[in-house]
Formats: sequence, structure tokens, C-alpha cells
Amino acid sequence: MPKVKTEVRKMVKEILSGQFEREVLGAAKPVVADFWAPWCGYCRRMAPMFDRLEQQYGDRIDFVKINVDEHGDVAQRYNVDTIPRLVLFVGGEERSQASNPASQAEAEDWLKANGVL
Repeated sequence: MPKVKTEVRKMVKEILSGQFEREVLGAAKPVVADFWAPWCGYCRRMAPMFDRLEQQYGDRIDFVKINVDEHGDVAQRYNVDTIPRLVLFVGGEERSQASNPASQAEAEDWLKANGVL
């Protein structure tokens, strides 16, 4: 019987308000936080691309998701007024934001422009 290669796929971690300081601000690596909501069509469209970014670059960048309906305090702190919104944190500080990147290439260009790729 032939062996079937199986892949263990790591899921992008969803964090809670109480985890934000440790998981994002205290992270050793840069962190991209995806601010989203379940009802947001653009957020659902962007989710597979965000998962692919995590699969490709998760060794050097942490990727997390923050539900703005459940954790609006974090969204408000970083002036996230439209979703989906990617926020890049480096060394515990916000470096840049990107609203609804149209493609993975656009998101990668944003990460390169901010010196993390």
C-alpha cells in the first residue's frame, strides 16, 4: 500500500483582548494582526490569503486574528475603523496598517516595504 503524504496545517491563531499584550506586543517576531468580523464578506474572502501568508512566512512573522465584534477595545486602540485591516507590529510597536489588500502579492509588497520580508 503506498504511503500517503499528510500535511499538518497550522491554523492562524485567534487571540482575545487579554492575550494581546503577550501575543502581539510581547512577541519576539514581527506580528501581523488581521482585524476581522464573521459577517464581513471581504474578511472571509481574505482569510485564505492570510492563511497562505502564515504558511509561507510563519517561521519569521507571527500571524494572528482579532474579531472586532468580540474585542472592539483592541480595534479602537489602533484606530481600526474599517475591516479587513492588517496591522503590523514590530518590537511591540505598531509599524503600519493595510486595508483589505487585494491579493497575496499586495500583502507581500506591504510586508517588504515595512522591512519584515
